[in-house]
Amino acid sequence: MLFDLTDLRLFILIAELNSLTRSAERMNLSLAATSNRIKELESRFGMRLLYRESKGVQLTPAGQTLLLHAQQFMQQVERLKGDMQQYNNGIKGYIRIFANTTAVTEFMPEILGKFLTTHPQVNVALEERLNHDIIRGIQEGTADIGIVAGPVQGEGLEILNFSTDRLVLATALEHPLAGAGRISFAETLEYEHVGLHEGSTLHHFLNRIVAETGQRLKLRIQVRSFEAMCRMVETNVGIGILPQSAASRHRQTMQLGLIELTDPWSVRERSVVVQRLDDLPLYARELVDFIRQETALSSAVLAAEAAEAAAAAAAACAE
Repeated sequence: MLFDLTDLRLFILIAELNSLTRSAERMNLSLAATSNRIKELESRFGMRLLYRESKGVQLTPAGQTLLLHAQQFMQQVERLKGDMQQYNNGIKGYIRIFANTTAVTEFMPEILGKFLTTHPQVNVALEERLNHDIIRGIQEGTADIGIVAGPVQGEGLEILNFSTDRLVLATALEHPLAGAGRISFAETLEYEHVGLHEGSTLHHFLNRIVAETGQRLKLRIQVRSFEAMCRMVETNVGIGILPQSAASRHRQTMQLGLIELTDPWSVRERSVVVQRLDDLPLYARELVDFIRQETALSSAVLAAEAAEAAAAAAAACAE
């Protein structure tokens, strides 16, 4: 046999850490044993897999190919363990999810709270990532499930749309734009904005949109959550672009004006992204189904609330 599971785990770790010494420590192996395992791999494949440099190690093109297959192979091993765990309550399932800001801060905590209550043998890691990092994580096998908003480009991946959300403009009730029926994003750029932190998906997305217009976003303050963002908007620190689902929820306890954006990109499809749904462990497939069911219910409630608000506004105008 060309390798064993320890060889693959070790090689993946070396690629992540770029260090034989630190990889040896993490694997509880001696440096000599680690070096010998890599030399044996290179000997069996008949080619160099690593460049050994003064600052660490780097993968050769052959090493990059081995890394890709090693990650996929180890992912299959984890899926096998996960599928078998349903026959042994002593084994816990594990799901790693990469998701955008809205998912991490808005709807996934509630969904996971319900799901994990009924699946006590499952553990979940939920990590906020940018869209391109989410797609890459699924392609490389470092995440099991990805949750993104907007167009998705990922060759060979399964993309499952589960709901639609839209970005809206939130203002204080006394702001000059308050009460506007609809507005384009470009028309908001003359005003100061409240934004999310640098690493958020929404901040990255809006910066790209602004860059395409040749203008700049006047960010007066950046915060860590949609709740903090809405509180800043409520006190008229600035206006803010955020998902309608988050804005509608916070408007129940805050004085906010919400304005529809006319830009086509403001309407965004939410999607679950996986390599192959049928290859996921049973409990991971159950989570995907649960996400789709719960968000469909939430979308229906949000649509009903929006219709009720529109009817109330129309009645007020008629008076």
